[in-house]
Amino acid sequence: MAKIRVVQFGLGPIGAGIARVIANRSDFQLVGAVDVDPAKVGQDLGQFIGLGHDLGVHVSDNAAKVLKKRADVVMHCTGSVLANVEPQLAQIIRAGKNIVSTCEELAQPWGQPKIARRLDALAKKHKVTLLGTGINPGFMMDTLPIMLTGLCQQVERVRVHRVVDASKRRQPLQRKIGAGLTVAEFKAKAGKEIRHVGLTESVALIARALRWKLDKIEETIEPVVAHAPVKTDYLEVAPGGVTGVEQFGYGIKNGDKIIELHLRMCVDAGESVDEVWLDGTPPIHSIVKGVHGDLATAAVAANCVRRVVAAAPGLVTMADIPIISVGQAL
Repeated sequence: MAKIRVVQFGLGPIGAGIARVIANRSDFQLVGAVDVDPAKVGQDLGQFIGLGHDLGVHVSDNAAKVLKKRADVVMHCTGSVLANVEPQLAQIIRAGKNIVSTCEELAQPWGQPKIARRLDALAKKHKVTLLGTGINPGFMMDTLPIMLTGLCQQVERVRVHRVVDASKRRQPLQRKIGAGLTVAEFKAKAGKEIRHVGLTESVALIARALRWKLDKIEETIEPVVAHAPVKTDYLEVAPGGVTGVEQFGYGIKNGDKIIELHLRMCVDAGESVDEVWLDGTPPIHSIVKGVHGDLATAAVAANCVRRVVAAAPGLVTMADIPIISVGQAL
């Protein structure tokens, strides 16, 4: 098979992780890299992402120039908020490039219909495909339970419980979940600076895939409080301090929570575990252990590339493309 030519757009921890996966796959070729950080501009991408050798691709802050290169797909990793990244996505689409993005709100963008319609129309005009994905949202709390419903004759309720050990995760994520704050500081920032983005999108994606019409989606957030001292590579938390977030997302129909998503992400979580319950015929209970969020996010994004390149033009979700897999020749 011909190699798929890839541009990496955004080289934060997740973008760099995706670039490492792409660089180590024989079916991909990195041909460009974009980041606005002056400390990164000009560096060879191979050296920057820790390969220990040059790739002959240098990081540039000139997106327009890089997007003129012949490429099949752009791996977009710059932000969580769809309205903020829409101009970047539009620029990439106008350059005629397919997109796999880790923007959380893009995982199910139809909750913001004006933006979604604009991006969908633009992608169809330029004959490219746009997908938002990741580990969560994008897989563990939406794609996985959607896939498991294929075992059922009918389903009345979907429940997902995800526990994430954030102690080994990147510093920006530990800060984003409020680790190290006091409870008062957490509550002042909760839902704005402090929150995991994506539960609402995951609820909506499940409902969309199952063709359930919800009356409303609700989300709650509370701090996880330390009972003992906690120390990571980046911060320390004393007893009574915040170690992370506990969030719930609900899909409600006729007053009943027919979709319940529970996320506990903190630096004292212990073992990471993902559980899915499907109340239906037959009832299903699935348990997955050992998922590393950052490594898995990079894997999911890379493993979506061939599906996106082959998909019909437009704005798609994980519920719209075939099942992904590693797809790496041995």
